[in-house]
Amino acid sequence: MIKTLLTGTALAAGLAVSTAVASPGHGDGIGEPGDAAQVDRTITVEMDEMNFSPETIEVAPGETVRFEVVNVGRAVHEFNIGTSETWNGHLGEMRTMMREGMMTMRSINHDRMMEAGMMHDDANSVLLAPRDTGEVIWTFPEGGEIGFACNVPGHREAGMEGDFRMGHDS
Repeated sequence: MIKTLLTGTALAAGLAVSTAVASPGHGDGIGEPGDAAQVDRTITVEMDEMNFSPETIEVAPGETVRFEVVNVGRAVHEFNIGTSETWNGHLGEMRTMMREGMMTMRSINHDRMMEAGMMHDDANSVLLAPRDTGEVIWTFPEGGEIGFACNVPGHREAGMEGDFRMGHDS
């Protein structure tokens, strides 16, 4: 009985830890991964040196949007849907990725990321090397203040952040 209780407690603690760290770029209240078969529209977002185009995107509650994200810049950039809170929580992972050589300002080393178990594959985010294209399919919540930002160290701090204007018809 004691062994079973300890095993169950250890399992529950392990699950709690894995849930807490499995998705550092993700957050509550920002919406959810969208279904590709239910996309309402596609929006192209370009990332350049320290800016997004467009910088503001109007979305409707419950709308599912396919973001075609294009890095037209010369540096690695990220498109990450979230809030200041989720971005601040994600910053440590991004700093570790830079420090450990999983990415540099100009390239992404997917093999090193895989070895470290840091694949950076959250549904609300895409990390792109220069001239690469990626996609995020996202269903927006009924309300709230969310935006998009680049969490490569120093980029959001330099102004690489955009806003979703909620509540508008698509």
